[in-house]
Amino acid sequence: MAAPTTSAAQAVGEYLQSPDDLAKVVAFRKKLEKEKASIDARLRSGVKEQLDATRDGLRKLFGTRNNVQTIKDEMETVDRMCSDPTYVVTTFDQISRVSMAHRNFEQTEEMVNNLLEMNSKLDLLERMLVEDSNDILGPAPNLLRIHFQIIRLEAFRNQTMHQAKKSSTDTRNTLTRWFERLTNLIEAFDQYVLELASNILPIVRAGNPDVIVRLMKVVEMEAREDEKAIAIKLVKKAGKMDAASKFRSMQANARVIKHYRSKVMKCITDSIQGKFNEVYAANERNPAGFLDELVFIYKDLIRIESDVVPCFPPSYDIWQTYVREYHKALVKTIDRLVKSEPEASALLTLHAWIKEYKKSMRELGIAPEWLEPPILEGKEQNLIEDYLQLIIKKLDEWSENLMKTEVAAFTAREEPPEISGEGLYTTSGTIIFLDMVNQQIDLALDSGQGLVLARAVEEVNRVMRSIQDRWVKLVDTEYKKHTEKPEEVPGGLVEYCIALANDQIKSADFTEALSARIEPLVSEKYRVTIHDRLNDALDGYLDVAKKYTQTLINIIFNDVKPAVKQLFQPAWYEGTHAQIIETMRDYLADYQSYLNESLFEVLLEDLIDTYLVTYLTALANGPKLNMPAAAERIRQDIDEAYKFFGTYKKMKELEPQMEVLDQVLSMLEASKSLVFLSYWSFAKVHGPCIQFVEALMKARNDLDRSGVSEVMDSIKRKVKEENLTDPPEPTIMKKIVIQGALSRFLVRT
Repeated sequence: MAAPTTSAAQAVGEYLQSPDDLAKVVAFRKKLEKEKASIDARLRSGVKEQLDATRDGLRKLFGTRNNVQTIKDEMETVDRMCSDPTYVVTTFDQISRVSMAHRNFEQTEEMVNNLLEMNSKLDLLERMLVEDSNDILGPAPNLLRIHFQIIRLEAFRNQTMHQAKKSSTDTRNTLTRWFERLTNLIEAFDQYVLELASNILPIVRAGNPDVIVRLMKVVEMEAREDEKAIAIKLVKKAGKMDAASKFRSMQANARVIKHYRSKVMKCITDSIQGKFNEVYAANERNPAGFLDELVFIYKDLIRIESDVVPCFPPSYDIWQTYVREYHKALVKTIDRLVKSEPEASALLTLHAWIKEYKKSMRELGIAPEWLEPPILEGKEQNLIEDYLQLIIKKLDEWSENLMKTEVAAFTAREEPPEISGEGLYTTSGTIIFLDMVNQQIDLALDSGQGLVLARAVEEVNRVMRSIQDRWVKLVDTEYKKHTEKPEEVPGGLVEYCIALANDQIKSADFTEALSARIEPLVSEKYRVTIHDRLNDALDGYLDVAKKYTQTLINIIFNDVKPAVKQLFQPAWYEGTHAQIIETMRDYLADYQSYLNESLFEVLLEDLIDTYLVTYLTALANGPKLNMPAAAERIRQDIDEAYKFFGTYKKMKELEPQMEVLDQVLSMLEASKSLVFLSYWSFAKVHGPCIQFVEALMKARNDLDRSGVSEVMDSIKRKVKEENLTDPPEPTIMKKIVIQGALSRFLVRT
């Protein structure tokens, strides 16, 4: 245990314990100085002794190291003298030269004998090689015997040619010719070995796995010889060699490195890729058939694991090698398939096949890291996008080509439209287009993905709307030509408009049926999109059909334009209205024969409205009416209209629509005092229509200006009192345009 330390204060305290001790301070100080000097002297002496001991130890250490090095050098000298007979045997140099000469004699004798026997050996080896090569699938009974003999002959050739390097050119050429047959045999054997390596699986399937075992023995033996030759060459570069090592070095330099193992592995790789190429070439135009043929992958791998792997040394890790190479070959071939731009259905089949491939490989217990690189870089989901883009591309291409043909036929109108099975005008392009849409939708359905189907429907909607817009613009353009320069345009516009209108209804029915067919097949997430897009296309078809029926009506009224201009003019009193009726009758006969029944009903409704608007507009903007002759003429016109339209529509359905003419006639026939009563029946249905009624009253020549003012004042007063307004639903009167005085003058002029 360490002694307790004493502080300076404590030490001083021991000497100065009473006031009297202060007188002894000087004595205490001298005592302490003496003790310090004594301690310092002892310390210096101790340090000097320690330094002297350290110096002595270092001198002894350096002396020992020198002694060890001297002993080592002496031992090396002893070892060299023991191992090198030149230090022991004074005549060793002579013995060495004699030994070398003896060895040269032996080698020369052996060389001559080998040269003499070589041809007979080659005859036998060539015959055995031909026998084995004739059936590449085995059983190859002579493989090891051939290889053993070839190794010996090849070593002899290599050694001989190496020794002849310093000989004359003629000597070397002579030896080359002498060994030419052996060289050809070696090349043939090498080729045979590589052919065996390229047919490992077929050989096993032929029931000859022992051939693969022998093949591996050959490969391993050649690999060991390659390793020996390479090792000796490395030793030679590293340092000195004795005579025996120099002799072995000569043999190593003479050997040609064959790299059998790497060549065999390359043959295995090439044979796998070759099989894939063969299957692909056989099904190049049938991607689905190619994918079906790929079932050989699983069959091959199962056979390889059970029968091929046991034939290879473990160091080859041949099972992993085969799996990796099969996968790499598959990746390359799939890339090739995708780059060939197959049909959309093939992309879908490929997507499903890749999923099944991954599942099957897992079932075979194959590690995922062996399946590198991933098929299509792991982006097989892009196949679905490619699949969709291909559908879109085909849809655009086919629809564009179809439209070019249809537009050309429509503008030329050299032949009448086709007649469908129902006896209606139609165009073949619509049927083709709808079939094409059906085909692409079916392809999208095959994907089993709601997203793909929804996207396909969106694209179908886009194409449908685009075609609708193009047809509308084209019909408008052709109608404009028809009205402005009828002599310069081909006929048949009516027939083609009927055909196009029919096609719109057919397309609308198709779209509705398509929606009903596919909506139940998808989740709510995509059902809304599909419903909205197809509904939009359906509405578009109906709108376009309505546009075409209006064009057909416009064509009628373009033809009756001269007769319309004569309405309420002097010639009108002679019955020009009948021309309008007869023209409509001629057109409607064709319309009814070749136009869809539902469309014809819509056209008839619009035709009646157009007729009423035309007639009433002409009446409101016409000249003075010769009463009562004008009223009688109007009554006859109304009768003609009733009779005409009544042939197509039931009278009880027609009367509410035509009633406005009777009401207008009643206002024209009523006396000044009774006009209000007729007006009130009219106004309760159509609203005040003050401007129209005023124009009507002004047109009566049996009312002077004051009479018209009196009638209108009473009408306006009653309207104000009853707070009469326009009806909630606009009537035909909303379409009547009353021209100003200047406009009427210009029209008449």
